[in-house]
Amino acid sequence: MAIEQNRTTKFWRPLAETLLGSALLAFLTWICFLLNLRIATTVQIYLVIIVLLSLWGSLGPAIVLSFVAAECLIFFFTPPIFSFEIDRPEDVVTVAAFLTISLLITGFVMRTRSLAEAAALKDRLQVIIDTIPAAVWSNSPDGSVDFLNKPFRDYTGLSLGEGRNWAWMNALHPEDRVIEGWRAALAAEEPFEREARLRRADGEYHRFLLRFVPLSNELGRVVEWYATSTDIEDLRRAEEELRRQEARLRDAQMELAHANRVTATGQLAASIAHEVSQPIAAALTNANAASRWLGAEPPNLEEVRQALSRIIRDGSRASDIIGRIRALVRKVPPRHDQLNINEVMREVIALARGELRSNGTSLQTQLANDLPLVLGDRIQLQQVMLNLILNALEAMSGLSEPTRKLLIKTAQDGPDGVLVAVEDSGPGIEPESLDPPGRHISVHPT
Repeated sequence: MAIEQNRTTKFWRPLAETLLGSALLAFLTWICFLLNLRIATTVQIYLVIIVLLSLWGSLGPAIVLSFVAAECLIFFFTPPIFSFEIDRPEDVVTVAAFLTISLLITGFVMRTRSLAEAAALKDRLQVIIDTIPAAVWSNSPDGSVDFLNKPFRDYTGLSLGEGRNWAWMNALHPEDRVIEGWRAALAAEEPFEREARLRRADGEYHRFLLRFVPLSNELGRVVEWYATSTDIEDLRRAEEELRRQEARLRDAQMELAHANRVTATGQLAASIAHEVSQPIAAALTNANAASRWLGAEPPNLEEVRQALSRIIRDGSRASDIIGRIRALVRKVPPRHDQLNINEVMREVIALARGELRSNGTSLQTQLANDLPLVLGDRIQLQQVMLNLILNALEAMSGLSEPTRKLLIKTAQDGPDGVLVAVEDSGPGIEPESLDPPGRHISVHPT
């Protein structure tokens, strides 16, 4: 709609200017003819009209009216009148001089007006560029600066003269002034971005994102580079703060996981003490027996050897129990190892066996064979399983001992996953909270 209206204006306005100018010229011609003015006087009046039309209108109508005015001079003011013939040579010179001067005046006025409009447009563009809330500048093909807008000059404290050529690099942090890198980026003649620290007028550096876009000629050669810079200091600080918060959150999660492991181990303290005391008591019994066999006459060395083997076995058993406890409560970062999930389950069951016995709970296991190895953290998986077992024991606390049953089973889950399930005989919970009849976790190798 706007384009069509613009086309209509371009057509009708010159026509209107031509018609209005012709009407004014006809009126002045009639007045001059009635007053019987001489051609020299009429020429001066016509020139004034041509100048006014040139100042007000466009080039086309002014040229047309110059020729129309020349014809009017010939027809009405040179003998023989009412004819386009000219008898006197001086009249020919006068008409030719009028036409030449009018065309020169028209061209000069149009040129002056065009220059004035260009200057006004340049001033407006300068105001726009200086008003843009970003540092903007232009570079010659080799990267030397030939223009800096006002926000750039105000921010850096550099004047246009101080920032010309490669002196603008002085506003960058020394580590970001590697000219060879800038020259290589410019030599590629492709748009590029670069992050750099820009010094503020007070000496403080802020991080900026610099964007460079080339202007190419019809041959594809870069004739000018235009660049903008955006202050990203607040954005980078926000990103750094977010990373710090994420690190603190990870540390807090590790602290919470460690506290949960310690709490769960504390709940098993009595049964763990019982588990440890059994191999120790057995080792003491075997040590006393070995001592008696050594004191016999003659010493029964075979019995002593068997007693010592049992002591070693019981000591290893106690050591294994203590090792599993230490691993469970140790505060270490998560690891990702290839694990046999059945071995992980057996270690947890060994820790919880005393608690199961003291609660009168019978345990059954259904551990599938040939399960794939899974990628995970052994301690975290053990903690999850230990929590499930303790939750199951708590859920069955209101039942009589013969009905307290716990089932732990593993199975294949998909082509390379493992399913671990813990089922208890407790009353259960609402279906929308957890699918009965038990609790399960899925572990995959990735």
